[in-house]
Amino acid sequence: MLQTTTDPRPVRALSTDPEARVTGPMEPSYERVLTPDALRFLADLTRRFRPRLEALLALRRGRRLEYDTGRLPTLVPPRGDWTVAPLPPDLLDRRVEITGPVDRKMVINALNSGASVFMADFEDATAPTWHRIVDGQINLFDAVRRTITFHDEARGKRYALRPDPAVLMVRPRGLHLPEAHLEVDGLPVPGSLVDFGLYFFHNADELIARGSGPYFYLPKLESAEEARWWNDVFVFAQEALRIPTGTIKATVLLETLPAAFVMDRILEALREHSAGLNCGRWDYIFSFIKTTRAHAAFLLPDRSLVGMTQPFLAAYTKLVVQTCHRRGVHAMGGMAAQIPIRGDEEANVAALAKVLADKLREVQGGHDGTWVAHPGLVPTALEAFDAHMPGPNQIDHVPEGEVRTEDLLAVPADDAITEAGLRTNLRVGTTYLAAWLRGQGCVPIDHLMEDAATAEISRAQVWQWLRHGARLVDGRLVDAALVRDLLNQEAPADAPDARALFESLITAEELAEFLTLPAYPLLPLS
Repeated sequence: MLQTTTDPRPVRALSTDPEARVTGPMEPSYERVLTPDALRFLADLTRRFRPRLEALLALRRGRRLEYDTGRLPTLVPPRGDWTVAPLPPDLLDRRVEITGPVDRKMVINALNSGASVFMADFEDATAPTWHRIVDGQINLFDAVRRTITFHDEARGKRYALRPDPAVLMVRPRGLHLPEAHLEVDGLPVPGSLVDFGLYFFHNADELIARGSGPYFYLPKLESAEEARWWNDVFVFAQEALRIPTGTIKATVLLETLPAAFVMDRILEALREHSAGLNCGRWDYIFSFIKTTRAHAAFLLPDRSLVGMTQPFLAAYTKLVVQTCHRRGVHAMGGMAAQIPIRGDEEANVAALAKVLADKLREVQGGHDGTWVAHPGLVPTALEAFDAHMPGPNQIDHVPEGEVRTEDLLAVPADDAITEAGLRTNLRVGTTYLAAWLRGQGCVPIDHLMEDAATAEISRAQVWQWLRHGARLVDGRLVDAALVRDLLNQEAPADAPDARALFESLITAEELAEFLTLPAYPLLPLS
């Protein structure tokens, strides 16, 4: 069993094992999910899979050095004639999925939104404070059992689930993130295993009894070996709970450039548990910068110019559809980050028109579904997919045309870097980071729902422009003096810690792997 150390109030110890302990504060309600059996399950997962995970992260670092010296990824051809295991009935039609943090009100609103699926996000949309992580597990525990309610005292409004909520999927944290408040053998448990393990342990049987199952999204994978690690985690977990192998289904977020070159092998590694791939567009742009960071030839222009019609992004989405449909599984489109603009009807109509155009591009390109960040966008996304996808999906359609290595590495022809684009990156990056350090992982900025992925683009682009001496369209050099001057103007005045951290990230000699790693120790508990 695991030992519990308590702060600030004493509660019953969960175990007497000194090598495994909860170090975060314990609220009485936390014993609903941090049970002795659940913690033993987490300890078993950790002892079995943490050493291999650490080796995989070391391999990432080694590949990064290869990319820096010019050995960029190349496409690995598909092999064999196979398809993934059949999907359960409630995952056949996923035309509109909504994603958001695991806050109680958000969980209810998303499940009631009219979307096919709600992806409860412990990763980019959630700042992983200890209390938010545990509260999120409690919220999902109640959502699975349809007992979740929320009373908004300020508005005098009560929220509860409707009779036919969306299918629930869960995105655990990326492989790189630890959970500092839960230790096994004196070391932090990987955050991915905490989020997956607690949800699976408490809810798998209940989900199956209700005609669904334990469904997941897997973020930021970079290799087939990492997908195989997850597959082995799934097999072990199912055997431990005596659930048939293959009950778990997982969609991989194709959001790193290295993964794009091995996406068929990723599906193969997860083939009995696969629910396809998703185009995680914002993280993918960040990963493009990170992977090619050492090479001036790969400078990207203003973020506003890096849309999904750019050749390297169009090639990536096309290859996702081709790969998934050849293997008999869903190819999901990316996030529409717009949010409804209240009080400005003209601007709101224009924003919805952008969403509709984006979703029409996806459905006409062969995608089987798409993502939105706000319940108000569900009808617009449904309009596009209902008009062009009469069946539950279009897996039988495989787009023609070869996608080559050079297509995935094509840099946009428009190389405009503007002061406005630089200011946007500085404002979005620091504003988001300030909110994240206060425990908020999903932040509306300039009528867009920003999360950790877009903040990553912001700081990585500024670092890239500084590193390679980019020039603005007016001829000015992007140097430290210019960036600091604009940062003083754009950063929130009441968030010196966020400004300082952001400046350290964009001026560092090396590009940090993820901004959330140096920011994580600065998080509050709640």
